[in-house]
Amino acid sequence: MNRLKISQMEAYIIETLRVNGITNEEIIHDVKEKDVSKWKQIHEKYDYEQLITLAEKDFEAFEQVINEGYAVKFVTVGGLERLLRLKFQKEPGEDYQKLETGAKALKLDAASLHELEQMLSLNWRVEKDEQGISVLLKEQKEFI
Repeated sequence: MNRLKISQMEAYIIETLRVNGITNEEIIHDVKEKDVSKWKQIHEKYDYEQLITLAEKDFEAFEQVINEGYAVKFVTVGGLERLLRLKFQKEPGEDYQKLETGAKALKLDAASLHELEQMLSLNWRVEKDEQGISVLLKEQKEFI
């Protein structure tokens, strides 16, 4: 299944809402009603209007992103760390070793690993070894 692509910031917003107990149904309803002001208390610096803009482009696609998952257009190293924290509740130093080029010794169950692989942008590679999972930036030669 090819997932719809969203920006890293849109992913942060969605996962922040979920971590704070907002259900998929509530996200869809509130965005449809264009009533996202109450979310400001969750994270005051986020522009939740971005989700309204995303939904206005194609509401069915927006529902698919919320209900079935998404891929992020381009994930940075810092973005990987933040997504691991928000979506999978994984902390550097506790649940994986943080690297300049990603993460290693990450422990995820099979379903979470599949979800991570589906949402990462093409600049990442995922490898498994005896220490766990490594999520590393691809080297330039890997794109050729």
